[in-house]
Amino acid sequence: MPPKRRGPLQTVQRETDDIKRKVDALVQQAAKPDASDRTETFERCKELKRAVEEIMKTLKKLSKADEPAPVGNYDQCKRDEEKRLLTLHERLQSLAFQLQPQDDEMAGPSSSQTEQESDEENSDEKDESSEDEDAEEEVHDDDDDDDDDDDSDDEDTEIGQTATGQGPVSYVALSAFTGEEEGDLSIQKGEVLKVLSKNKDGWWLAQNSNGQKGLVPKTFLKDSERENEDEGESEQEPEESDIKSSKTSNWNTIRKAVTEIDATDVLSAMGAIPPGFRPSTLSRLLEEGTSYRASHFIQPKLSQSQLSFKDLHMDPDTGKVHGRPSRVSLTLTLWSCRMIPPPGVGLQVLSRHVRLCAFNGTQVLSNIHTVRATYNPKSPKTWSFSPRMTGMLPCLLDGDCFLRCDSESPDLGILFELGVTYIRNSTGERGDLSCGWAFLKLFDESGAPIALRTQELTIHGGTPFERDTDMDTTSTKRGYPTGVFQQMLLSRKMPKLVVKLKSVNTRSRLLLNLLPDTIVGSLSTVHLLATYRQILADALLLDRVTMCNADLICSSVLASFPDVLDQPDLMDAFRKSWTESESNLRRSDKRDISVLKQMFVSIYMASVFQLLYSAEMPTPCWADEEVESQRARIIYSPSQKITVETILSSQCSHQAFDITQVTYDLISRAQH
Repeated sequence: MPPKRRGPLQTVQRETDDIKRKVDALVQQAAKPDASDRTETFERCKELKRAVEEIMKTLKKLSKADEPAPVGNYDQCKRDEEKRLLTLHERLQSLAFQLQPQDDEMAGPSSSQTEQESDEENSDEKDESSEDEDAEEEVHDDDDDDDDDDDSDDEDTEIGQTATGQGPVSYVALSAFTGEEEGDLSIQKGEVLKVLSKNKDGWWLAQNSNGQKGLVPKTFLKDSERENEDEGESEQEPEESDIKSSKTSNWNTIRKAVTEIDATDVLSAMGAIPPGFRPSTLSRLLEEGTSYRASHFIQPKLSQSQLSFKDLHMDPDTGKVHGRPSRVSLTLTLWSCRMIPPPGVGLQVLSRHVRLCAFNGTQVLSNIHTVRATYNPKSPKTWSFSPRMTGMLPCLLDGDCFLRCDSESPDLGILFELGVTYIRNSTGERGDLSCGWAFLKLFDESGAPIALRTQELTIHGGTPFERDTDMDTTSTKRGYPTGVFQQMLLSRKMPKLVVKLKSVNTRSRLLLNLLPDTIVGSLSTVHLLATYRQILADALLLDRVTMCNADLICSSVLASFPDVLDQPDLMDAFRKSWTESESNLRRSDKRDISVLKQMFVSIYMASVFQLLYSAEMPTPCWADEEVESQRARIIYSPSQKITVETILSSQCSHQAFDITQVTYDLISRAQH
């Protein structure tokens, strides 16, 4: 069997791994006190920097279409590689400044500029003036005359190009900063520093009074000579990439990630968020479209030939959907979160929630399901779920969930991300932060399923794609007591998520087996999803003229119900109407699938369909209390009872009619 062809992105990943090993070895070599030849180490550092820049140029040109085979979560993988390369470049840049002669550090062009000249000495005449242009950009940040430089100049300045100007400038530390990585410089509040280099990513190379050098966030520094101008300068510098975005479209992805990291750094410097908080990974995936929403995963999945369905079959004897067991099919209850550090002053929290999905350590495999936590100000570090309340518990607050996944990955598990949606009081800016994450692996090393019991999961800071980051630096200082009793006390202070895994009872198992092989959701909606799948099977497997027919199917239910799955308040309205109608059925009718299908269609069209396309209904907006209240008033208003008279009444306004509201397109809806 011939070896699998390696894709371009995988090649870049391997090259980055190789560079990282070389950088680690170089840093260790430079740290030895008896290092004999600093010049050789310095030259090796410059060679590795050039290699990183070349790999970055190659990575920027890659697209998903270049891959010989589909790559799951391609954009995220590419962003991760870009971040890794940026980190390596920063480490090498810091090391180069430590190795070069003192005279070269304090005056003249930076090492990056020197490399730029040597790399481009045989290129166009325009490139010969690149050093002067870089210096001009530092002195005149608002000057747009340099925007027409050729692409090669843009590419060389994209990876943390330094701009030292006429020499080092003195800055005052606004707050203490403790270095978290190799190459960082720890500083104290009020300390005077000399800034040797300003990187475009917001990390500046500084030197303290003892001669120690390292990287510090620019948000921690203020120009001691131009205090009144510092704020405007800090706002202008990151815009350098924005000026040249038309030439470097692939750089937009890097700039977006850096901007988000910088925003988190700003909040950290303000003391508004604890260590370990990051921009939410799963929220970002949800915003990218429908690929990670329930409306996508409820759809039937086509087989490899795309001429039949992989996960939707009929039982010829009963005429019902044929149940399909999945590798993982379980129910779980989100119980509580404890010792979760709350955001500080300056941020108003709009929502505390947990997002969960099937995950294999590198890739999100299912839709992302969200459960909102309840919060008591008297216990600010504790989140709870499924509050006791009169009436029906909204599915958004329901901690009882189900998960199905057919992945054969040995690392298959459940990813939990704790998140907050906030609004910044001073600017009105909204954002989503991850308060940490936990991963529950569902199979042990031998491949056997783990025991279904209550699990107490440790919350990690950062993101699932970072190295382990502590949520609370006070609990991870070196030298803390290692005795059993002390470790028990320390464990109680660690952020934890308590989850209870449960086996599926017979009735729930029958319903879950009617669902797609991979899907996550609220346990309270399983019976509705199962009935919808039966209606879908009738339309796709029984009512079509032939299996090769792909004409539009006239069905408002099939066309619009998936959209309702992404709007929890409409699902709650549907569940409420269903429960009221089901209570009036005879016991035999409750088991009759034909009766249930008819009831599903009639209730849906009477209670949800008109609301979905009502002109008065505000567009859903996550964690917007005003919008949620407006929608609730419309949904549960007594005047909203749907009849033929109200539909045709001039008082009832609807959105402009679109054919997609009443037709199901198999080609565009099915999972490929």
